[in-house]
Amino acid sequence: MNALTLTPTQVMAAVGALLVLVLVWRTASRRAKAAASAARTGARFVSLAGRVLFNAALIVVAQWIVITQRGSGWLLVAMLAVPALFASYTLTKALTVTTYEPRRRGGERR
Repeated sequence: MNALTLTPTQVMAAVGALLVLVLVWRTASRRAKAAASAARTGARFVSLAGRVLFNAALIVVAQWIVITQRGSGWLLVAMLAVPALFASYTLTKALTVTTYEPRRRGGERR
């Protein structure tokens, strides 16, 4: 009776096919994770852009009211200077390049 005898070539082919299936599965799962991460990043960007536009509109409306209603000199300076300070701080922080140097064992730096 020749129930189930596999040749060494058939065993190697089966192992190779299993290996290919595992590699395809891992690649697909990594791509799915990357796509989900990109979607979250896109959603965060849209949310951030919406908040930035809303806050900018609030600042513009407040400045417009003070300018058109002929506010006092100090109120006009404050309404123009305070948002400019926030904007300059944010831009400076965003455009400043910082580096990350991971520490080695024992707290040594390279």
